[in-house]
Amino acid sequence: MKITREMILQQVKENQVRFIMLEFTDVQGITKNVAIPIDQLETALDGKIMFDGSSIEGFTRIQESDMSLRPDFDTFTILPWTIANGGTSARIICDVYTYDGKPFAGCPRGILKKAIAEAAARGYSMYAGPEPEFFLFRRDAQGNPTTITSDRAGYFDLAPIDIGEDARRDMVLALQKMGFEVEAAHHEVAPGQHEIDFRYADALRTADNVVTFRFVVKTIAAQHNLHATFMPKPIYGVCGSGMHINLSLFRNGANVFYDPEAKYRLSDTALYFIGGLMKHARAYAAITNPLINSYKRLVPGYEAPVYIAWSERNRSPLIRVPSVRGDGTRIELRNPDPACNPYLALAVILKAGLDGIDNKILPPDPVSENIYIMSESEREFYNIPSLPGSLAEALAELEKDPVIRDALGTHIYEYFIRAKRAEWDSYRTAVHDWELEQYLSIF
Repeated sequence: MKITREMILQQVKENQVRFIMLEFTDVQGITKNVAIPIDQLETALDGKIMFDGSSIEGFTRIQESDMSLRPDFDTFTILPWTIANGGTSARIICDVYTYDGKPFAGCPRGILKKAIAEAAARGYSMYAGPEPEFFLFRRDAQGNPTTITSDRAGYFDLAPIDIGEDARRDMVLALQKMGFEVEAAHHEVAPGQHEIDFRYADALRTADNVVTFRFVVKTIAAQHNLHATFMPKPIYGVCGSGMHINLSLFRNGANVFYDPEAKYRLSDTALYFIGGLMKHARAYAAITNPLINSYKRLVPGYEAPVYIAWSERNRSPLIRVPSVRGDGTRIELRNPDPACNPYLALAVILKAGLDGIDNKILPPDPVSENIYIMSESEREFYNIPSLPGSLAEALAELEKDPVIRDALGTHIYEYFIRAKRAEWDSYRTAVHDWELEQYLSIF
């Protein structure tokens, strides 16, 4: 159901809302907001709230700094944890526009909407279902996050082993009050690691949901004196956090990935989409896995999808096709991590898949063997390449891929490359504790 201006005004009145958070994201995927008192709501609904874009990373130069926020009414929701304290707040996710009323080229949400429009011009709409993982850590006496886990539980363990369960339960309750249809919540493989899965939606709504999810999880964790992190690999020697994304493509209400008469019961469109994902994987990894730390997760031995292959059942390749067919036919892309900007990630994923369809890029045969235990020569025999081994390698691949560059647009692409190159140079030239431990007393 579409939310109207009148419905928002009515909900605000009924719930005695006092503050509105106008949310948007920067290029890195960090949520920003302009908080306004309720008497400015109608101005905000008219898209007339202005802010200084030169203060936001990757936005614009100071001489072009005036930006406006245009709210998406369908994203209006009350923040349930603010109700009891007398300062009830609500939020609306916004698109960023320039002072002269044009969509801002550096708005990640606008980039995804552009990719969605390109798919719609071909008759397609993409749906996505993410599976975000995160860690819960204790805080020290000063309230700073540590890497001390809140439990010693394992996969699907229950309380009292999993003392993070109370926090996870409250996260689920808050998400449900905000309109999420939570499908599963459980402890993950590593101590302190959790996963909450919510129902798939169209690509734009899914990206909005991921942004909201991260905000809710961090907020509720803090109320339990815990720190929630979506850092992909915060602890050495255990599994990192991923965000598998289930993808399906629809046309006229029908899932175009399904063909009951075809091999694997997958349509040519599905195979072409897989082909596009595989062709561009090394380039879009810079977006779906955007941190230096992301590549500490993407290493063999920890169930991470390092190898560019696909399979119907095997969980070792980059892409898995779950067994369900019919309207539930979907592709599971396993390399994204929860630190990515979901708007940009879904935009490059969609453009990669569309390129596969446009150019009829067939993938190689599926791989049924466990790639993790293959030797390098066996992987070469089966022609199974790997994802980049570092952020620097991923950036080099991004620079060579016109399809993924085009998906980002010139503004975001140039800023992203510049910022990530600086991040890599800072990491590359720093002296780390590992080096001191290994070399200081010997050489």
